[in-house]
Amino acid sequence: MSIHPAELLLACILDLLIGDPRWLPHPVRGIGKAITWFEGMLRRAARTVSSEKAAGIMLVLCIVPPAFFFTYVLRETLLSFEHPVMRMLGAIVIVYLISTTIAVRELIASARAVIDSVKNSDIETARQSLSMIVGRDTQNLSEQEILKATMETLSENLSDGIIAPLFYLVIGGLPLAIAYKAVNTLDSMVGYRNERYINFGWASARLDDIANYIPARISGFLVVIASVFVFGSLSVGRSSLHTMLRDGRKHLSPNSGMPEAAVAGALGVSFGGPSIYGGMLVEKPFIGDKRETDYLKASEKTIIITRVTALLGIVLVGGILTVRCLL
Repeated sequence: MSIHPAELLLACILDLLIGDPRWLPHPVRGIGKAITWFEGMLRRAARTVSSEKAAGIMLVLCIVPPAFFFTYVLRETLLSFEHPVMRMLGAIVIVYLISTTIAVRELIASARAVIDSVKNSDIETARQSLSMIVGRDTQNLSEQEILKATMETLSENLSDGIIAPLFYLVIGGLPLAIAYKAVNTLDSMVGYRNERYINFGWASARLDDIANYIPARISGFLVVIASVFVFGSLSVGRSSLHTMLRDGRKHLSPNSGMPEAAVAGALGVSFGGPSIYGGMLVEKPFIGDKRETDYLKASEKTIIITRVTALLGIVLVGGILTVRCLL
């Protein structure tokens, strides 16, 4: 089920060129619709804490294994075509599906929309754009808080949207990468710690924690290396590594803190602190030491770090796949 290095290269180029256009069918959108349908069906019989948790486990089983097996069958079918034109079309579909697991363009574009609005002193638009990519309430955030939240979500999604999919493409090819996207989508839709999902989304949240454990730490170390290139300074890399090792486990998530702390250490900013979610105050632990006061400059550097880290991840995976092909 391993992918070819050329498939990875073409998929990454395709992602950078078109991202995730709404006019093309996308696996994550299909997975999202399936999650909504199964949630509605499974919730009807869930009346107690234990039955809600059981329903949540059933939801995971209804989404993740089928995503893997459907992708496996589809890939094998596309590769079985013998006519040259059909084989070419099959190869194009496979490259497109690989590109849907990677979100370099969309991740950077969503952050860029917020940062550009702040640069243009359009704070209201910045708040609205930010609300599309974070879970916290954004309507009363200051300029610095907006930029801090943007840097935090860039750092966190660097693992979820880029490095983790690359990791699973290496481990199990396209089917496992799509299965990972299913896990990640489940977490983003039902993995909340609120009254509605604390029990029903428990299995989805825990599975996402497990799936992201190794990729998050790889992401953190890649950020450390990227920061050396971006700033041209080994001392920045040391600061990034020190902060990651010191503060990476402070985060409420067992994984998000690793890339966030690495980015915070490289930039000299502080993440975390009190945030409002659904009208409720959540006290998040502080990550990093605030040395940089220009958060607009820091947010621009975060985008550069994201790009370099993504490139490092792609080169690393491409190298592994090339060696595998040669052996």
